[in-house]
Amino acid sequence: MSRSEDAAVDADSVADAVAAFARGEPVLVHDAADREGETDLVYPAGAVAPEDVAQMRNDAGGLVCVALSDRVADALGLPFMQEVLDHPTAADHDLAYDERSSFSLTVNHRDTFTGITDEDRSLTIRELAAAATDPDSEAFSEAFRSPGHVHLLRAAPDGLTDREGHTELALELADAADLPEAAVVCEMLDDETGAALPPAAARAYADREGLVYVEGASLLDRFA
Repeated sequence: MSRSEDAAVDADSVADAVAAFARGEPVLVHDAADREGETDLVYPAGAVAPEDVAQMRNDAGGLVCVALSDRVADALGLPFMQEVLDHPTAADHDLAYDERSSFSLTVNHRDTFTGITDEDRSLTIRELAAAATDPDSEAFSEAFRSPGHVHLLRAAPDGLTDREGHTELALELADAADLPEAAVVCEMLDDETGAALPPAAARAYADREGLVYVEGASLLDRFA
């Protein structure tokens, strides 16, 4: 395939990913071989139902997180967890794949019971999308409690300009699809090796499930 044909395929995959997100469907996003080298199952947060949480548990196997834009996180008063933890483990982070972790608080919606069931986590996730549409720190505190079972990720202030992680890539998809600044990411793991699912296997899964697979490099070419 020629370079121009490669570019056309990449453009098609990005357009397909944005269209899928706009329909409330998940997509698979591989960041880069020289970064985490992981493929995440990524969802628009407002569309996540209990069966989607089950899909993440059973087919992906990683951590279910909700990425929020820096603007939303700032309005809600959400910190980077590393900056507020008063414990020696929070010092001197040495991440081989990036300069900083995106982790913020963990939350449950107050209408959940334990917070861990598919029903509970999907409710928390959908309500996070609702909170992102009109972020208010007081209303957020009234609706959610910490600690909880849904991990929040705070995007870099300048998005992909600052950081090229799944957090920022997922939020660019949400923005392009004109959706709330909240997206769910969950790493896909290999059942046989326990390592990250190889890109070829992730593509095969996408084909079987009728989902869109897109490379992070293609999203960077479009959005960065």
